[in-house]
Amino acid sequence: MKRVFGVFGDPIGHSLSPAMHNAAFSALGMDCIYHAFRVRPENLGKAILGAGAMGFGGLNLTVPLKEEALKLDFIKPDPLAEKIGAINTVVFSETGEIRGYNTDGLGAIQALLDAAVEIEGSKVVVTGAGGAARAVTFQLAAAGAEITVVNRTAERAVELAKDVAAVALPGKISGVGLSGLKELLRDADILINTTTLGMHPNTDTTIATAEELHSELTVFDIVYNPLETRLLKEAKAAGAKTVSGVLMLVYQGAEAFKLWTGAEAPAELMKETVLEALQA
Repeated sequence: MKRVFGVFGDPIGHSLSPAMHNAAFSALGMDCIYHAFRVRPENLGKAILGAGAMGFGGLNLTVPLKEEALKLDFIKPDPLAEKIGAINTVVFSETGEIRGYNTDGLGAIQALLDAAVEIEGSKVVVTGAGGAARAVTFQLAAAGAEITVVNRTAERAVELAKDVAAVALPGKISGVGLSGLKELLRDADILINTTTLGMHPNTDTTIATAEELHSELTVFDIVYNPLETRLLKEAKAAGAKTVSGVLMLVYQGAEAFKLWTGAEAPAELMKETVLEALQA
């Protein structure tokens, strides 16, 4: 019998995680299958317990479920996920224990390192204050960056900054409202978009235009569908360096794959599979 894995989210039709993980399972000769499931936040607890009862091997969680998962008392989060305040990977153990992890931040850092982007000491602007933003900012702070979280609701940005600062990581962090974005970008070294702006099918939206960006900036959009979001197009027009969300998807997925199976994931194959799907 095939072992089943999956990703829960709402919406979920855009996800390329099934193609990526199924390619990895096939390459390693594992009798496993990975599916996408639409799950609303109010049904998350029942859905995870149901998956565990049916013998699922593991799950990924995406928008808007990552923070909700940490509220479920039957999930045992690892220390990093607990500090971040969000879970994106669920592991069902043989003893019946359900464990929660967060691989998003590790995936984001690896994506930046692959693009030869210096993190320590860099001024980073992160837009958004959801589960992905929490993971990314914790990892950036651990790497010694100077971070400003910008969010439409300023209170959420300030709250996130306080949570990160409370852990006493090397980097500095603050939170502001969206009105401060344009001024912050003038002196920023890195811009990371963790919101869903620009995601298929609303591909004409962006958090910033070429006029607000500059050529010394690295622009990283964690949205990966479409492959080149409007933000990345605007960044190219401004002469800025761009980093695709595909890299974060692959690297966070590879970390999850290892947690589920104990095996090293074929990251390069996973990347090729995602790129082929996006270009089809």
